[in-house]
Amino acid sequence: MKSEKLVSIVKHWQVALVIILVLGSLVAIYPRFEDGKFTTNLQYGLDLQDGTWLQMEFKAEVVGFETDRPYGDFIGDIQEKLDADIYLVDDDRLEIRKYYPREVLETTFAEAGGRLTSYDPGVSKATAEEVKQILENKINTLGTKDAKVNPLTGLSGVTQYIRVELAGVGLAQAKEIVGKQGKFEIRIHTVGNQTEHVLYGESITSVGVPSRQPGSETWGVSFTLNEDGAAKLREAAIRFGAVSNPAAHNLDMILDGETVYSAAMSDDLAASIAVEPVRQLYASTGTGDAGLTDAKNLEIHLRAGALPVDVAVAGTGYVPAALSDYFKMLCLVAFVLATIAVGITVFYRYREASIVLPMIGINLSEIVILLGIATFIQQLDLAAIAGLIAVLGTGIDQLVVITDEVLHEGKIPSQSLYTKRLKRALSIIAVSAATIIFAMLPLALMDLSTLRGFAIITILGVLIGVTITRPAYGKIIMEMLSK
Repeated sequence: MKSEKLVSIVKHWQVALVIILVLGSLVAIYPRFEDGKFTTNLQYGLDLQDGTWLQMEFKAEVVGFETDRPYGDFIGDIQEKLDADIYLVDDDRLEIRKYYPREVLETTFAEAGGRLTSYDPGVSKATAEEVKQILENKINTLGTKDAKVNPLTGLSGVTQYIRVELAGVGLAQAKEIVGKQGKFEIRIHTVGNQTEHVLYGESITSVGVPSRQPGSETWGVSFTLNEDGAAKLREAAIRFGAVSNPAAHNLDMILDGETVYSAAMSDDLAASIAVEPVRQLYASTGTGDAGLTDAKNLEIHLRAGALPVDVAVAGTGYVPAALSDYFKMLCLVAFVLATIAVGITVFYRYREASIVLPMIGINLSEIVILLGIATFIQQLDLAAIAGLIAVLGTGIDQLVVITDEVLHEGKIPSQSLYTKRLKRALSIIAVSAATIIFAMLPLALMDLSTLRGFAIITILGVLIGVTITRPAYGKIIMEMLSK
């Protein structure tokens, strides 16, 4: 290719943009040799990297109900009969954080003056997100890298399972990480910044959900101490003078050596503790969205990493390093073979290198750009690799549409006619791309972790193609065929 022709191609801003994005993607991917091995910045899922996955089932249920009684009285009776934490999800659904068969709940609801209308094993989406945050905090605190926590939520909005993937971690260690609780402690300020131990987390028997106090806009979290914990708190408050001057003696809540909450007792609480031990406490966090966020975080800290609902391990798996390397090699071979097959097919159709080479080049540049984006947002597992191969195929299909449209009747059209045909081809491709995106959206939005990678990569590939690489290809072949 003559240098003049190359310059005329690069002058088109669409082509220049592709070149810039390819170079930027190569920087993001950063292929290199380290310790005698070829490596990149690409993040791999458990299919392509050694590690463990755990799928856990929530031992709880979300049920629909009907009753003529006041909700507070009805839920209170149900809670007393079942001895379980129960929360109102919406106007006609309850979350019961303990497992009971449907038959038991139907009987209990009838005895309490109501009727069970629906039964879904699992927890509400809000509780699932809380569990996800707790697990992510624990995993991050322990320094485990490349971890994924995915609640598997159904169309009903109820989450029955949660999947945890830990790269580079054995099965026994993964179970320990998921089940481990942090060390929670409450200390009281004595003089200045000096503090004394009051009680540990085992003295906390229950933790409520974030709520506002009646008649107040202040958010906070209620929690209950056992008798021994309440006695220790009263003893420390009296001993160090917090009952007479609470403002000078903050209570610090410490999780794994880090202070997560510090505040003085209210005057009412100080007065009550001076008379008798108080088991039911309330920690205020502030007003507005910031107060609610702090209340959610405090709830997690008070639980010291304990999940708000029991879980049972429903499935586990471990991918050894040798098998993950084998899968990587298979994926690379599959991708190379797919590229060769596509190239042979296109060359057989057009028999013209000036068409085939730009077509293969622009298609591979699309894959490089896609991988560059994936380094920031998506781990590569077998499903994501399948998405890359699908993008390779659909990309060539759309490039064939452009080529056939602009070379209608086998002739090189004039500049104006070429531009008109290119716009028509791009409009056809845009409709096709929209169809693919709408088809993939449910998989991308639903919490089906094994399929989301395929859907996300496919959608990104289609968007990159329609907005960036297809217009660039149209300009390239316009210059190539003008000879």
